[in-house]
Amino acid sequence: MTTTTTTPRVDPRVIALAHYAGRALLENVLARHGITFQQSVTLRLAALADGPVPREQLADGVTGALKIDATEAHDVLDELIAAQLLTPDGTSEVRITDAGRELYATTSGETAPITARIYDGIPAQDLAVTGRVLRLITERADAELAALTR
Repeated sequence: MTTTTTTPRVDPRVIALAHYAGRALLENVLARHGITFQQSVTLRLAALADGPVPREQLADGVTGALKIDATEAHDVLDELIAAQLLTPDGTSEVRITDAGRELYATTSGETAPITARIYDGIPAQDLAVTGRVLRLITERADAELAALTR
């Protein structure tokens, strides 16, 4: 009996399986540091900002990235403030603390070699095509979500 394997076409299941496989690896690293996936996404946005960020802008970034509601995003911000990884800066801004920046650097440093191993050997052209396709799928899905929530 001959077995033929074919490359699966990109579909929601293939995308979800890739997402959850990568997320499981990330969450394993994050758990060792007592931080959740949602907190990590939020901390990343704060770490990449150039200085204090308006709290609403940061919450909007988290809402857009994670597709959660604003209340949930603000809860994550409050968790990070309570953990002293973010701190209020004035009345409406927050900024990452030294401890938050160190945690972000540590978790990023621990995940970088894992990511390198996962992507190793995949041709740059394949990665570029995949990036374009996934960006287009994301844009279309975001538009559909916006239409559903109007």
